[in-house]
Amino acid sequence: MYSKELTKGTLQPIILKLLGDNEKLYGYELTQKVKALTNGKIDISEGALYPILHKLEAAGILETENKYIGKRVRKYYRVTEQGKIAVQKVTHEMQDFIATLSLLFNNDETTVYSEQ
Repeated sequence: MYSKELTKGTLQPIILKLLGDNEKLYGYELTQKVKALTNGKIDISEGALYPILHKLEAAGILETENKYIGKRVRKYYRVTEQGKIAVQKVTHEMQDFIATLSLLFNNDETTVYSEQ
C-alpha cells in the first residue's frame, strides 16, 4: 500500500475518474473499487473520502441521490454535467502529470546527477 503522503494529492482525481466512469456510486463502494482496481495499493479511508465528496458536491461537480435500503439510507454520488467537464480536465491533467513523473523517474540522467 502506498503512503498517505504519496496518494493525498491524487485522491480527488481518482474519485472523479471513477465517478465519471460509473453512473453512480456510494462511498463504501467507491473505496472498494479503488482498492480492487489498484490491487490493494491505494486504500481510501472514510476520513479522506467524505470531505472530498462533500467539497465536490458543494462545487456542483457531484450530485447525490438517497436510496433507502431497509431502514438505512445509502447516499449515491453522480457526476453532474458541469462535473463531466471537470472529469475530462482532471483526467488529462493526471495523464500529463504521470508522463512528467516518468521523465524524472525513468530517466538515466537523474541517476548521473545523483552520483556526482
